[in-house]
Parts: sequence; C-alpha cells; structure tokens
Amino acid sequence: MAVDATEEEQRFVAKYLAREDFYFFVRWMFLQRRGYKWLRASHHQIICNALMRVYRGECTRLIINIPPRYSKTELAVVNWIAWCLGKHPDSEFIHVSYSAMLAINNSAQIRDLICHEAYMDIFPTVMLKGDTNAKDHWKTTDGGVMYATGAGGTITGFGAGKQRDGFGGAILIDDPHKADEASSDVIRSGVIDWFQNTLESRKNDPKRTPIIVVMQRLHERDLAGWLLDGGNGEQWEHVCLPALQDDGTALWPEKHSIEQLLKMEQAAPYHFAGQYQQRPSARQGNFYQPDRINIVEAIPPGIRWIRGWDFAATAPRAGSDPDYTVGIKLGVSQDGRYWIGDMSRLRGLPDEVERALLNAAQRDGREAKQSIPQDPGQAGKAQVAAFTRLLAGFSVMSSPESGDKETRAGPFAAQVNIGNVNMIRAEWNDAVINELRMFPNGAHDDISDAAARAFNSLHGGNEGIIGFYKSLGLQ
Repeated sequence: MAVDATEEEQRFVAKYLAREDFYFFVRWMFLQRRGYKWLRASHHQIICNALMRVYRGECTRLIINIPPRYSKTELAVVNWIAWCLGKHPDSEFIHVSYSAMLAINNSAQIRDLICHEAYMDIFPTVMLKGDTNAKDHWKTTDGGVMYATGAGGTITGFGAGKQRDGFGGAILIDDPHKADEASSDVIRSGVIDWFQNTLESRKNDPKRTPIIVVMQRLHERDLAGWLLDGGNGEQWEHVCLPALQDDGTALWPEKHSIEQLLKMEQAAPYHFAGQYQQRPSARQGNFYQPDRINIVEAIPPGIRWIRGWDFAATAPRAGSDPDYTVGIKLGVSQDGRYWIGDMSRLRGLPDEVERALLNAAQRDGREAKQSIPQDPGQAGKAQVAAFTRLLAGFSVMSSPESGDKETRAGPFAAQVNIGNVNMIRAEWNDAVINELRMFPNGAHDDISDAAARAFNSLHGGNEGIIGFYKSLGLQ
C-alpha cells in the first residue's frame, strides 16, 4: 500500500536534490522566492547541462549564444554562482557585463539568494563575511570571493578560480557588448583588447580556471565571434541556441511563437540574424547561401581534387585581425557534385605558411593539384617558383587573379546556392559557413577566395563565371 510522504519528508528530498542537481536547485529556489513555478523550457536544461560540464571540469572554455530575455542571466550567472558557492564556499568568481551597473546588480542578486532562508536550508554552512558587504565585492567566511565589474573596468588585486583539482570558481562574462555600440569597431575592439590584456590574466590557474561567455550575438567580430575564430588560441565549446531552430520549431514557443519570430525577422532582418539567430552577418550580404551546403560523414571515391590557396603572411598581434592563409581542398565527382574535403587555415609568418603548404600537399597526395595565385610583378613570379620548388613531386598550377572577388566567386557560389556542394564534417565547418554567409562584406574573405580558386581551377581557369560557362561549352 502506497504511503504519502509527509511535507517534512518532501522538503528533505527537495533539499537533497537541490544540492546535487543544479537545474532542480534553480526551480526550487524560484518557487521558494517567488511563490510560483519556474516556466520550464528545453533550452534551460541544455544550458544547465553545459554549466555542469564546467563544474565537473570537463570543459574550461564555454560560449553560450542565446537570444535576449531567454533566462541566460538567471541561469548562468545568478543561480549558477550561488549554487557553486554552496558546493564550494571558497570559490572565487569574477563576473563581467558591458555595464558595471548590470554586473553589480547581478552580484547583489547572488548575495540576496545566498541570504535567503531556503538557500541556507540547502547549504547551511555558507555564510557571508560581515566586513565585505559591498554589492560589487563580497566574500564568504570560507574565503570565497565575488567581484563584479563592467567591461573595461579595473580588476587589479582580484582573481578567479583555485590552483587545485576540482572546482574553485570561474570568470563569467554576460553580454560584454552593448547592443547599440557593437557596430563601432573602436568600442568593440576595445572590449576584446580588455578581455585579452586584462581579464584573461585574472585566472588564478591558467589552465583550470574556467571562462564562460554567455551573450547574444551582435556582430560577426564580437567577442564570441573572435573567440570562436581562434582569437585567443584556445578551443571553445559552443552552445548555440537560435530562436528559430533548424527543424522549423521555435526555441521557446511559450515566449515567442513561430509566427511572432517570423514577423520579427521580417521587420528587422539584420538585428534578428544576430540577436535571435546567433548568426550575425554584414549588412547586405547574401552572396552565398551556405546553409545549403550538405554536411556529410564520408566522401565517395573517384573525386578529382584541387586545393586552392589564398596567401597571407601576417602573424597575429594583440588587438589585430589580420588575414588568414587558407587552402581549400575541393573536388568534383562524376555526377557533377562538389565536395569540400579539407581546409588548412592559419595566421603565420612566411616559414609557417610554407610548412602549412607542404603539409597540406602531403595530406592530399600526388593526384591532387595545388592551385597557387600569382601576385603581379617579378615578386609574384619568384614566390610561385619558390612554392613550386618546395612542392617538388606534387602537381602545382598557378595563375594571376583576374576580375574582382565577387566575379571570381560567382561560379562556386552558384553551386553552393543550389545545394550542389557537400562538406565533410570537421571542426572547421563553422568557419567556412560563417565566412561565406558574410561575403562580400565580412571581416575576411580568405576562405571564399581559396574556394573560388579551387573551383575555377577545376574548370580550367580563373576567369569567374565566364570561364565556368566556357568550360561547360555555353560560351
């Protein structure tokens, strides 16, 4: 015979679950503080799962891109920091937002949550130190620290994380850019410079202190875009949550229905692409439709391969955004379909570029051609000669670039836009798709240039759409 649990037994179980299950903690504390239930959504669990991977040490660099007002701050800042301090009261946190006032307000909410009687019921040993009662800076009696500031603010004397195995705190960035300032190259680059030159140095353990960035996308070269593009040289786990899902459903239908989202997109497509779809693009792009590229798990045999190159020989410096050297391996099968099989992409000095070129040729094998652009003048001829000597034993072709970038890219873009291009699944897929989406107005066009060279070389020249038509006997 079933026996109903008493209210005391129910609360005992709830407190246990709140200690061990972060998402349960969020919902339980919301009910205790507000008096009504948290409105659950599938993306809340996704965010909580990602944060738990950070807590367990499985991930130390995390980016979560999500539309505004979709519970990101409540989950990833207020509740997560409070829960982690409950589990490890000596943890040290630095929290940043584009506005010091917003970061300090979040800090005050965390402190208020910790002081709530329901929280103290769950984590009775956590106590705030009485002599640190400022909203932007407070401590626990176990040595835990919470410091909040705005992007560009002073952090001297504060650090995040612990030099130990196991969790000890984190740097947590919530919307580092102000929406109406993200289009300013100067202001946006200033935030990135501050991250690179100031905030990153605040890790108490350079390897184990986690950094979490939660933000809506505002520009192709915002902080998330810069990091995902390899800006600080680290690999980032990326949780991307667009309002309109790829399967045609709404991310949070109780918040925004499909009909509402489509109206929002129609009214302001540029802003919707970034803030709600997490796919910021330069205004008036749409040359390529890269979402029509088919991602495949394997490539069939019998492909005729050419790797097209676009060279740059500039090493990255703090605050700079130089071009890349890119080599795109593109092939065509007998049925007329095109296949992207590999990408080599780096920023480096000439000797590093040479090593990348040779390594790519060795991976491709002798049957694949390497197509190299020839710059004008004697220097261009000398560079081609040097690369040809470097690639002795491999098939090398070269030609000057002719026409503008859009003309050269036209034939390849046409195949992309009708869904006739396939791409092997790899970690560089996002870089290809993101750059093509923004062409020709994006920050970089090296991938497009390399792919266009490979495509046009497959068809016997580098004359753009006219050459392509000639290769098909249509001109």
